[in-house]
Amino acid sequence: MAATQTSPYVVHGAARSSAAYRLRIVMKLKGLAYREFFLDLNTGEHWKDDYLKVNPQALVPALVLPDGGVVTQSMAIIEYLDEMHPEPPLLPRDARGRARVRSLAQMIACDIHPLNNARVRNHVRALFPDDPDAVPTWMDRWSKAGFDAIEARLARDAETGIFCHGDTPTMADALLVPQVANARASNRDLSSYPTIVRIDAACAKLEAFDAARPDRQQA
Repeated sequence: MAATQTSPYVVHGAARSSAAYRLRIVMKLKGLAYREFFLDLNTGEHWKDDYLKVNPQALVPALVLPDGGVVTQSMAIIEYLDEMHPEPPLLPRDARGRARVRSLAQMIACDIHPLNNARVRNHVRALFPDDPDAVPTWMDRWSKAGFDAIEARLARDAETGIFCHGDTPTMADALLVPQVANARASNRDLSSYPTIVRIDAACAKLEAFDAARPDRQQA
C-alpha cells in the first residue's frame, strides 16, 4: 500500500530488493530519518494502483520527499541524497575519483543487476519452462562476468583501499555489498574474488551496513 508522508523521508522498498538494500545503506550511513514501507514483490503489490501513482514504473525503491515530490531509480536517489546531505560524502571530491566510483557502481547497477532481477528471471523461466537450470545458468553467466570485471578493477587500481575507493565507504560500496549478498544467497563460489570479499568484510563491520541487511528489516 502507498505510504502517507509521516517523516522527513519515506522510502517505498522491499526487504530483499538489492536496489532498496543499497538505498538503506546510504540512508543509514548518512544518519537520515526515514520510514520504509515494504512492498511484497512476490504477490505483485508493486503493481497496485496506489503504488503506481508513486512510481509508474512499478519498481523499488522510490523516495518520497518532505514536500511530496518523488525520486525514483536508486542511483538517482543516492546522488540526490548526497547532494542534499553532503556529509559524509559518498563521492570523492575530485572529478576523476567521482568518475571511478560512478563507474564501479554502474558496473553493478547497469550490467549485473538488471540482467538478474526478478522480472528477467521470470522471463527466462517462462522461455524455458522445461529446463530447471535455465535461470541458474543465466544468473551465473552474468554474475560471473560482472564479478570478474569488478575484481580485476579493484585489484588493479591504486585507488582501492579498505573500501572500493580509499578508506571510507562510497556509493560503490553501497552497491557492491547487496550484490555480494545475492551471490551468497545463490551459493556462488566467491573464492576467485578476494578483493571483493575483503571489501565486503570491511563494510560488514560498519553499523550502517549491518543495520541495512535484509534479515534485519521488519516488513
